[in-house]
Amino acid sequence: MQFLIETIRLGLNDLLLHKLRSFLTALGIILGVAAVITMVSLGEGSKREALEQIERLGARNIILRSTRPADNNQQQSGQQRSWVVRFGITREDVDVIRASMADADLVVPAKSVGSEILRGEKRRVSQAYGTTPDLPKVASLRIAEGRYLNDTDMEERRLVAVIGQSIAKEMFPLDGPIGQTIRIDDRAVEVIGVLKPVGLSGGAGAALVGRDLNYDVHLPMTTVDTVFGDVVARRQSGSFSAEEVQVSELFVVSPTRERVLSDSSRLERLMEVRHPGLTDVTMIVPFELLENARKSALTWNLVLGSIAGISLLVGGIGIMNIMLATITERTREIGVRRALGATRNDVASQFIVETGVLSALGGVVGVGLGLAASLGIGALVPLLPALPVIGSVFPPDVSLPTHVTLWSVVLAFGVATATGVIFGVYPAMKASRQDPIVALRHD
Repeated sequence: MQFLIETIRLGLNDLLLHKLRSFLTALGIILGVAAVITMVSLGEGSKREALEQIERLGARNIILRSTRPADNNQQQSGQQRSWVVRFGITREDVDVIRASMADADLVVPAKSVGSEILRGEKRRVSQAYGTTPDLPKVASLRIAEGRYLNDTDMEERRLVAVIGQSIAKEMFPLDGPIGQTIRIDDRAVEVIGVLKPVGLSGGAGAALVGRDLNYDVHLPMTTVDTVFGDVVARRQSGSFSAEEVQVSELFVVSPTRERVLSDSSRLERLMEVRHPGLTDVTMIVPFELLENARKSALTWNLVLGSIAGISLLVGGIGIMNIMLATITERTREIGVRRALGATRNDVASQFIVETGVLSALGGVVGVGLGLAASLGIGALVPLLPALPVIGSVFPPDVSLPTHVTLWSVVLAFGVATATGVIFGVYPAMKASRQDPIVALRHD
């Protein structure tokens, strides 16, 4: 033990004699460790954000969505046309699914209605949907104020609505929305509740949903069927079109996560029979997307880690290069030590300790730099849009999430230390094999 302590002390003294050279030697390790931690934290942060957004869709959910077939989008140029396009999920489909998948926890429909949502002079394209009180259970919705739809609203076909957070801010900027009215086309509905913000306004979640859920308006399904009907009319550019869709979306909740993929296959076969080719129905399976996202994220982390690991390799080569040069400088010292009784192992141990200490110190500094860079990126990137010159280049909601993982810190530090020791073995063995007589004669 005393020998090891003395060897470490001698190694540190030799490193301190050439502070700048020691720092430059360790710089490759420092930057390599910092690069590994930073790049892995960027990959992990993006992965977690994507996974969280996908999980908000419900890991046990299977989502069916009515999709207008491509052939029905074609229009004759220069002519005004008027037609009703019928497509998508029907009420009969919902009944068949409920009967065929009786073990499903929930089957919740949603139906798009109206072309515009209005209040006074404010208006926007409708994202109003008829649904049931069970929707919050499958879509992770929470009430910020007021209440959600209930069975009484359904039974009495009330003209009431629960609005998203963005609709509340846009339509009611100065007063509380509860008890106020909004119009969906020419129908006035009373606002009974406001949803908490839904974190799917951007990124992977929004891409899957196809819209910002914070602009949704929810009405009782029975009210929608009775008051609004199945046809939604739209007028634009001198033309008129109408779509007849009985159910816009259908959420089927499997009893367990293990059943999701098998249930989705069964549901796909069922819908294939009723909608050959599935040209007007799209299926989204968040759990399958979740697994794919995890696999992609793992691959991404491995790629980023490998690229950053090259820096550690370069740092190790730099250490070996400097240590080989050091041997030439310290040839006479090695000869004196051997003449005074030091064994080859003693000389080799001193050089290995020096490279190990240099790598370990570089690893510690690199860990600190990597942690600071990871935290700094996450905090500073959202501030970029406020910069005077280049701020306009970035979108207002720009973000670059990071998440530092313990394994990346341990791995980067361990690899850095091991790299230094491994690349220090050859110089150490070369130093230990010096002939003491020849070494003493060296100038």
